[in-house]
Amino acid sequence: MGIIGVVIGAFVAIGFDISDHATDIVIASLSVVIFMGGGNALNDYIDREIDKVAHPERPLPKGEIRPKDALTIGIGMLLASVVISMASMSIMITGMVILAAMFMISYELWLKQRGFIGNLTIAVLTGMTFLFGGIVVGYPEANLIIALMAVIVSIGREIAKDIEDVDSDEGRNTLPMLVGKGNASMIASIMFIIGPILSILPIIDGTFGWLYLLVIVADAMFIYIAFLIFHDAHRAQKIAKTAMLVALLAFILGVI
Repeated sequence: MGIIGVVIGAFVAIGFDISDHATDIVIASLSVVIFMGGGNALNDYIDREIDKVAHPERPLPKGEIRPKDALTIGIGMLLASVVISMASMSIMITGMVILAAMFMISYELWLKQRGFIGNLTIAVLTGMTFLFGGIVVGYPEANLIIALMAVIVSIGREIAKDIEDVDSDEGRNTLPMLVGKGNASMIASIMFIIGPILSILPIIDGTFGWLYLLVIVADAMFIYIAFLIFHDAHRAQKIAKTAMLVALLAFILGVI
């Protein structure tokens, strides 16, 4: 998903001229993959006690890897992602990776315990992936709408995941635990409705070709999720991931 985000971000920004930036795109994609691996390892280390109940199938609860090793891998991979980004010889690319690493570490150590701000942090990291693709090819401003859409619907999906895990998140002040499942579901539902509204803007200003109309399918899925989340948060967040992929495909086809 990280590679897809970078490549789509680059393609949406400059279209088929993307081949002129192949080296930097490869460097950026590798940096993102390593970064996401580090972030996941760090997350597994921080949540190792919670995951004994919430996700017993993960490596740490199953005893397949030692907590100390998971921490070393997490920090090491985040640092490696910064080092790899330096191969691009671009201050903006490396700066974006450093900023993302700061967000990730802050989230794991402090922000994930603080409800909505934690959801927002992860959503911003998701949106940054598409801006990153634009930065790689020199046109980040071309991806503002897709990045904003990604942030909005990711907030909804992160809240849905917290609703799903509310019974095992003891000790964490997640949004559902602070305001209740019903209110959290309402906030997530609003996010899933705002996303489709934003997707209409490129249609109005004619930014993309007619194949972009596939986004209507993604919009319909998000609207459905906006109602589904009140009854089945697990299924809602799973469908949201699929809807996000359909929306990304719409952006690709729109450029073509």
